Amino acid sequence: MKRDFIDLWNLDPEEGWYIVKRTREVKEGREELSKILDKKHLALLFTKPSTRTRVSFEVAIGELGGRSMFLQETQLQISRGEDVRDTARTLSRYVDGVIVRNHSHAWLEEFSKWAEVPVINALTDKSHPCQLLSDVFTLYERFGEDTKRLKIAYVGDGNNVCNTWLVAAGLFGLNLFVGTPEDYGPDSYYLQAGLDLCNFTGGSIYLTTNPVEAVKDADVVYTDVWVSMGDENREEKLEALKPYQVNEELLSHAKPDVVVMHCLPAKKGQEITEEVFEKFADFIFTQAENRLHTQKVLLEFLFRNT
Repeated sequence: MKRDFIDLWNLDPEEGWYIVKRTREVKEGREELSKILDKKHLALLFTKPSTRTRVSFEVAIGELGGRSMFLQETQLQISRGEDVRDTARTLSRYVDGVIVRNHSHAWLEEFSKWAEVPVINALTDKSHPCQLLSDVFTLYERFGEDTKRLKIAYVGDGNNVCNTWLVAAGLFGLNLFVGTPEDYGPDSYYLQAGLDLCNFTGGSIYLTTNPVEAVKDADVVYTDVWVSMGDENREEKLEALKPYQVNEELLSHAKPDVVVMHCLPAKKGQEITEEVFEKFADFIFTQAENRLHTQKVLLEFLFRNT
């Protein structure tokens, strides 16, 4: 039976921690990856531009012995109206897995329903599970078993990354504070999923519209771009988000040894100042590097269990 990775809840807590811990062993060279993708071909079906996601997946596939092919949606028949189900069924006859990055989570769910091979969400408008799996690994790499005791603050737009942070808090049993403007909060469906998981793992989620309250005594402060591709009401949104900028004044309310995370690309001067970004640049680019290591283990896990 094929194993998809559409949302973070496609893993159970034990599986999530297995991937995180194995990633550390692989990155440190204490464990070797299998060549599980030997003689397999994976397609990267992308609508949105990409740097980290595309490159990290292509390298990961190669290191696992497989081959990747990049498919830009505008160059395929779906751009001319072909049914998603027909595209899914066609690609399933050619390749062994499909990694999708696009604008519509509903489209991805429909695609995965009809595909006969594993499908991985490389970002949609609702969810970014590969990013958060890597982010949790980045924290585990830095803090080890203390990761569950950290206060993690997400501030800014309640976007796809924020949604997935809610699920991550529940899946991994983390302590998450989310600070967003009232009109730009996270999706209630993902919030409920995170809260439901917290009941099993001991995690906690707290929402506030006060950015200072969110970051007070935080060990980790996380932010993302305020305006995603395709967003409307741009100026109105930027104005509402100004108090949520990660700057020195906001960080003064966090712990003195706080670390700052950003999933990139960064719009310096909006969600984060250049001063703060450069101060934590090494950690932020380690976070970016870890996409590669985590996705290698994720691919190994999915295809071993397919």
